[in-house]
Amino acid sequence: MKAEDVVQIDLRGKTTIGDYMVVVTGRSSRQVSSMAEKVVESVKQDLGRAARVEGKDAGDWVLIDTGDVLVHLFRPEVRDFYQLEKLWLPGPMAS
Repeated sequence: MKAEDVVQIDLRGKTTIGDYMVVVTGRSSRQVSSMAEKVVESVKQDLGRAARVEGKDAGDWVLIDTGDVLVHLFRPEVRDFYQLEKLWLPGPMAS
């Protein structure tokens, strides 16, 4: 699907919202929306369950909740602005 900068974050033991988070960049709103459609189709076909989707119409930031895995698809500028993965990845503690 030509996704860029794919990051998988292990959430187990950190939160109850899911076991994993995947953060992905698409080059345009159209690509982000298209990738979201493909992910939702794959979840339904491969896992036999429906995923909840937010933001697909705008295509700037799409959240797909599969139950155990949260998928965030961003346009580059939006991902840079929110820096979502920095909230969950290990790193230096601020003092």
